[in-house]
Amino acid sequence: MNFESSQYILNKALGHFSDSKIMKGKYTTYLLIFAFGIVCLACQEEEKSSDKYNILFISIDDLRTSLGAYGDSIVVSPHIDQLASEGCTFREAFCQSAVCAPSRASLMTGVRPDSTRVWHLGDKFRKINPDVVTMPQYFSKFGYHTVNIGKIFHNYMPDSVSWDEPDLRPARYLQKDWIDRDGETFYISPEVNASQKIKRDSLLKLRPIRYANGWNTGPAWEAADVHDTMYYDGAQTKLAKKTLSRLAKSDTPFYVALGYFRPHLPFAVPKKYWDMYEHETFPLPANPNIPKDAPLQTMNSMYELRHYDGFGHITHPTESYRMQEDTIRTLRQGYYASVSYVDALIGDLMAHMKEIDLYDNTIIVVWGDHGFKLGDHNSWGKMTNYNIDLKVPIIIRYPNQSNRGAQSYGITELVDLFPTLCDIADVDIPNYVQGKSLVPLIKNPERDWKRAAFSQFHRRPKVSADGQRYMGYSINTSNYHYIEWYAWNHTTGLKGELKNVELYDRMNDPHEQINISSNPDLAEVTNELSNQLTDGWQAALPKYQN
Repeated sequence: MNFESSQYILNKALGHFSDSKIMKGKYTTYLLIFAFGIVCLACQEEEKSSDKYNILFISIDDLRTSLGAYGDSIVVSPHIDQLASEGCTFREAFCQSAVCAPSRASLMTGVRPDSTRVWHLGDKFRKINPDVVTMPQYFSKFGYHTVNIGKIFHNYMPDSVSWDEPDLRPARYLQKDWIDRDGETFYISPEVNASQKIKRDSLLKLRPIRYANGWNTGPAWEAADVHDTMYYDGAQTKLAKKTLSRLAKSDTPFYVALGYFRPHLPFAVPKKYWDMYEHETFPLPANPNIPKDAPLQTMNSMYELRHYDGFGHITHPTESYRMQEDTIRTLRQGYYASVSYVDALIGDLMAHMKEIDLYDNTIIVVWGDHGFKLGDHNSWGKMTNYNIDLKVPIIIRYPNQSNRGAQSYGITELVDLFPTLCDIADVDIPNYVQGKSLVPLIKNPERDWKRAAFSQFHRRPKVSADGQRYMGYSINTSNYHYIEWYAWNHTTGLKGELKNVELYDRMNDPHEQINISSNPDLAEVTNELSNQLTDGWQAALPKYQN
């Protein structure tokens, strides 16, 4: 019932009884109270339907759990930590695949990689699933104005049909030759820019279709002494502030997705963020070796880092190559500097939202699409089933949240974000999503939750140590991490023969240094985890749903 219909009822009732004797009796008061109550209830319902929460959905590329809110004592991340202190931090969150395109396609559609059939970087989810309804498309059906700034889907796949305002970019980057160029590929140095163009032109002559349109060359780091807005993420934060100021003047609720490119390689950020860390004493990785007794196909080839100047010689981590400690420290310092840079930008954005009175009426979500190895397992980058790549940060803050500053150790997944946002925004949760709303866990972080998280990774022949193709399926429980590697038919999307298994003790070996799957004393554990992996994500949901 709306306000107009309740007014009609009231007017008809009063008109009918105005000349009646009943209006002269004690029932007059009852009638007026009843009719007035109908009007007030309708007004409240109308107000509730139009006064929806806004949504700010912040992605941070390649962000592992290197945040103060996650117990990292080295990083400088005060602004994200502050947001965490006002929201809920999920300490046991996992991505569904540790590489950008599959992870983001899963999160943004609400279903898992074997359902999206997006298994590696080159897979385009819209081409594979032309009728899929993404999260912003879904919210648009409920009256939200949807805006995309930065990397939400994979880089050059902005998916314009998902947005009312797709792929907004800072004005100085709207050049014809840069339309297919990623925001991560820009440097400050004129010399680097000139060299980058020469190398790109040469590469495109050899093969015209390339990742990042051939711009992903140059040094692996840069520390220019410039203002924050001179790098791409700073420029798009400025654009985001301007966009939010415009949207704040509208009565229509918004869904703004802002995707930061750092700390993705190259670690090119203003010098002041590098200066927050001491190079000489920067810690080396706690787990510098490939896990003992692990099969060869578990490791990525580090081809991402190999594209950058000075790293073309590095070999597969399963081989004898070892990076010099000084270089390890520089790269690790650059990653942390990049995290601090994005943290400062988010702090600036939050301050702006408070100034324009949006902060207290907006659902804010900060998430990383997968982790990142910084010399861990003798490797750099993501693209494995190890938890250094699978674990991600998820922080949620929303209006009228009753349990601020909560930290949950319940097992959660990125695929849970779609239903969670629907739940908080009071929007119907689609029945096809393969995640679970985290709202009950936010309200009671200690409650029983999922029994496991499920992830997978497609190892292609050209980057596999043995030249074979595999699909690795991973399950994380509170105590163990179990992985099965199968031969894989990428045409049919079907697994073949079981090739290897891995088992890691999460309690006693958190850095996953020893594969204990062959331990006869753990045969029962291995068998149970294998069955649980086969049973799938639905069998791991909370025993009760409310």
